Amino acid sequence: MKTKLTNRRKWLIGAGATLILTATPSFALFGLGDIVFDPTSYASLVQQLTMLQMQYSTIKNNLTHFSFKQQWQTTVSALENTDVADLVGETAGMNAALNTNSPSASSTAWKAATITMDGSAPSYLASQSLGSARTSQLALIETSDAVSPDCLTAVGQYRDARATNAAANSSLITQQFDSSDATNSEVQQLNLLNAGDAQRMAEMQSQGTLQACLASQMTIANMERRNAAVEDLNTAVAVQQQRSANDTSAANEGSTWANYLP
Repeated sequence: MKTKLTNRRKWLIGAGATLILTATPSFALFGLGDIVFDPTSYASLVQQLTMLQMQYSTIKNNLTHFSFKQQWQTTVSALENTDVADLVGETAGMNAALNTNSPSASSTAWKAATITMDGSAPSYLASQSLGSARTSQLALIETSDAVSPDCLTAVGQYRDARATNAAANSSLITQQFDSSDATNSEVQQLNLLNAGDAQRMAEMQSQGTLQACLASQMTIANMERRNAAVEDLNTAVAVQQQRSANDTSAANEGSTWANYLP
């Protein structure tokens, strides 16, 4: 009987030891069975808390600090007003045309600075066929009179807009490089970037107007060069025809001088 009790005692002690060795990391605190501490879960919570703190620090930094603003810095060149001399009124309105947004000044300035066509020219030109040298010259003059005042106005508008927008450009640059919290939130900085894009678009549109003016002037210049080249060819053809129709030898000098077109 004693042997049976001893064996049973050994079996209970072995089972208890096995249970202790195979238990989970959870264990009771202060002898209370319903309060369990799990080291594995605690380590996971600490890791999650650390990650949340890092994310919070990143978000806070983005909301309050933008330290590398120099990458946005640009230089705005100021345009000086053009000062055209006006001795006897030959450039009347030219300064206003080149420095302000004034189409009327541009028209006045162009008329004052160009040669006035003779009043009898319309009756003479009416007898000329279209495509002739004279009607082509008239077309060149009329096209130039239409385009050139607009180009003067475009230059004046650009200068006037640069002066008007100078304060806005300066304010935007100041706020972009401001290091205080007042302009350093992420939303505020995005708004400043959008404002910069809007100003850039306005500048591109103004540049587009000037480029259109340059293209118009190039068209007029090409028209003039083309007409001059055609006149040279026409003259060469007329000379060849005259040489064929009129003998240029010494015996026929009288007829040559009367009819020959050099």
